Amino acid sequence: MKKRILYIGNDLQVNSFTVTYISFFSKMLRKEGYKVRTASTRNNKALRLAEMLGLIAKYKNSTDIVLIDTYGAMNFYYAYLAGKTCKMFNLEYIPILHGGNLPDRLENSQKFSQSLFRGSKANIAPSKFLYDIFQSYGFKNTQVIPNAIRTDKYPFLQRKEFRPKLLWVRRFQERYNPLMALKVLLKLKQIYPRASLCMVGPEKDGTMISCKKLAKKYDLDVRFTGKLKKKHWAELSKNYDFFINTTSIDNTPISVIEAMSLGLAIISTDVGGMPMLINNNEDGILVPEEDESAMVNAISKIVEDPSKGERLCLNAREKVESFDWNNIKDQWNEVLN
Repeated sequence: MKKRILYIGNDLQVNSFTVTYISFFSKMLRKEGYKVRTASTRNNKALRLAEMLGLIAKYKNSTDIVLIDTYGAMNFYYAYLAGKTCKMFNLEYIPILHGGNLPDRLENSQKFSQSLFRGSKANIAPSKFLYDIFQSYGFKNTQVIPNAIRTDKYPFLQRKEFRPKLLWVRRFQERYNPLMALKVLLKLKQIYPRASLCMVGPEKDGTMISCKKLAKKYDLDVRFTGKLKKKHWAELSKNYDFFINTTSIDNTPISVIEAMSLGLAIISTDVGGMPMLINNNEDGILVPEEDESAMVNAISKIVEDPSKGERLCLNAREKVESFDWNNIKDQWNEVLN
């Protein structure tokens, strides 16, 4: 008999764009035959936390295991309190590790980290990057299960030429360094006057306003779409040839995996777990953090030599097949049973 699961995370389906993929993952688990409840859909943080903890208490007798999306920022404390509540009711729980800033949390919140991660049935890391760090802190109950996507939802478009048309998909938040994308475009425009950029994602901390001011100041060709459902930005991607990831902190972002599936040439900073997701000059190009000139150089080389971009994209699509849900689900079935 399949386990009964309570999945704790930010199930903000009304916002449609969120770093967690609880909506996708819970749907896939249900297709595998698991009974899955999710929490929370509340926008208000206090109400969200209350609902998360309240549902653990409410369904303690009809839940076999609790999945907890775990991040390194303030939401870390949601995960900690959810773990404590699970222990109170003798429920098994599994933190699913997200966010490139979790290593800082391990260092700066050691007491909370010990309580949450040592008491779990398992800690699931989406990459060897976080796995290695958790192992170094003594959390031997950590294992790797990659983030999954449905590759059929992100169909590969083979490009024979690469125009200086850039796509950026993330929340507008300082840690993801959206201003770097504008600075890249500014430098790229000096080489290719018709270079353009599309930025997809919601405002988080005021950086979208800064980006819009910079775009207006230098008359840059930038489109700000705001939040888009994944299927909509996947369709939008047909109009662009490069996916730029400008982040200062990262793990193995699903947006990059999706872009690899779509056939976009990936140019990313080499922070966090990115070198474990992208093999430099094989299925994407990695550049130093904050190095706009290196990113511009990488883009221009592909524009001038499309065969290089074609090779990178074909290799990326081949790699991303391993992230398809059909290739990941057995690993989840094993850990849940």
